Amino acid sequence: MRVRLIDILPWLRSIRPLLTLVDPVAVLLAGLLVHGSVPLLATVGAAGAATLVSRGADLHRSRLVLSVLEDMPKLLMAAVVGTVTMAALTPRPDLGPRGSWTLLATFGGLSFVLLVVLRVAVYAGAHSLRRSGRSAHPVIIVGAGVVGRRLAEAFATKREYGLVPVGMIDTAPELSARDLPVPLLGGVGDLHRAMADLGVDDVVFAFPGPPDDETLSVVRDCVKSDHQVFVVPRFFEMMGLDHHRRVEVVRDVAVMRLRRTGLRPHTLLLKRLVDVVLSAGALVALSPILAVCAIAVRLETGPGVIFRQTRVGLGGRTFTLFKFRSLKPATESESATQWNIDLDDRLGPVGRFLRRTSLDELPQLVNVLRGDMSLVGPRPERPFFVREFSKKQRRYDDRHRVQTGLTGWAQVNDLRGDTSIDDRVRFDNYYIENWSLWGDVKIMFRTVGALGRSEPEARVIPLTGSTAKPLPPAQQASPGRQAVPGPRAPRSIQAPTRDKRPSRNVPSVPSGPDKRDGMDTTRLLG
Repeated sequence: MRVRLIDILPWLRSIRPLLTLVDPVAVLLAGLLVHGSVPLLATVGAAGAATLVSRGADLHRSRLVLSVLEDMPKLLMAAVVGTVTMAALTPRPDLGPRGSWTLLATFGGLSFVLLVVLRVAVYAGAHSLRRSGRSAHPVIIVGAGVVGRRLAEAFATKREYGLVPVGMIDTAPELSARDLPVPLLGGVGDLHRAMADLGVDDVVFAFPGPPDDETLSVVRDCVKSDHQVFVVPRFFEMMGLDHHRRVEVVRDVAVMRLRRTGLRPHTLLLKRLVDVVLSAGALVALSPILAVCAIAVRLETGPGVIFRQTRVGLGGRTFTLFKFRSLKPATESESATQWNIDLDDRLGPVGRFLRRTSLDELPQLVNVLRGDMSLVGPRPERPFFVREFSKKQRRYDDRHRVQTGLTGWAQVNDLRGDTSIDDRVRFDNYYIENWSLWGDVKIMFRTVGALGRSEPEARVIPLTGSTAKPLPPAQQASPGRQAVPGPRAPRSIQAPTRDKRPSRNVPSVPSGPDKRDGMDTTRLLG
């Protein structure tokens, strides 16, 4: 079978290529009309600057509402930036002492007019294709209430939105299909089957019922499956003037386009390339420090400078993680199940310093170079604790959707040491669902700043499934506010050992009312 370019690059089917092309063409045409006074290099620079402004203003993305009137302020800014760039790249003698302002005004005015005119033409063509059905997309609306019906009627009567409603999904079994403008396809659990049967890629969630775990899980699955997902936000009536790039108004209903998953094959390849380049460079640059650490560990703990431990990584697969040895465990079982050794009496000054400064984690750069880990991602845990936490903690296994990391979003938010596993899992899954390469860069910079901070106090939040009593409403966390800390989680339990000292093994995840969950094995990076 012959492979077509449009199959490799499906975005060519959309309006995006035309919207990307129209801005530089408009500015280049303006430069040609005044070509006697403006060098070619200055015109090309102006076209590039205007294009970058339009891209930053999100004018190159296909939208439900294509309106030049809405875009005019952004197009004016693009024309102004293009004109300033042209002036900066044009030598003063070419502009002339008296004709410079006239030339700038002419170039800027022509650029703005052509940006508007060409975009009007593109939008008119897009509306025509949508109304004819050639570029329209079928959509399923989840929520058959008042808002859902209003959206279905708007999409059906105004075909220029580009969405054709083919059915509705709702949680109310008593709902009569006769009251709906399109067929009722079942409940929320039937959404994936309906989308597959009808060949639907777009879905709108319009208040199918009170937010619950089932609906939220369905939304996450749709985003993870790379479907185009729209949601009607709460208080949408007040968002008509909100110029957030992903908020659009369909008649009188504000809808928000959720960002498609950023973890695509080409972005994962780029992330891997960054890991290889930075980890290799760091190993070379830090080789003197690595050598000093290795010698110090050898002098304090004897042979066996590198500590090897089995951890769980991408897809639940195990790998061998490398660290500088802080102390020698008495048995393999102690190494696999000991929760935290920071208070262990056997920990010497070198080991304590390495752990406090996170220098013991540096050998994991080799794990990153080998592909076992990434520089940024959820921290890997040992199989024993993965099994225990997976039994009690909701969505714990979802952390393994991506490559584990040397540092992560949870760590730079002080979720390290003896802190809540519940918080840790939520932060890790938030990182995965909102991943971007720039987000990884920010986490790496914040990691450097967090290295000198001490471990935070524990914030005890019971694991899902625990029978511990919830905090009273006055102490529960609200958006933008931290929960009131409970009593610190115990670091260890008493257990007989050969030297009669208490072992600092973590208890298995408890379910009794008198025990607390929420301890973590990691410090900043571990």
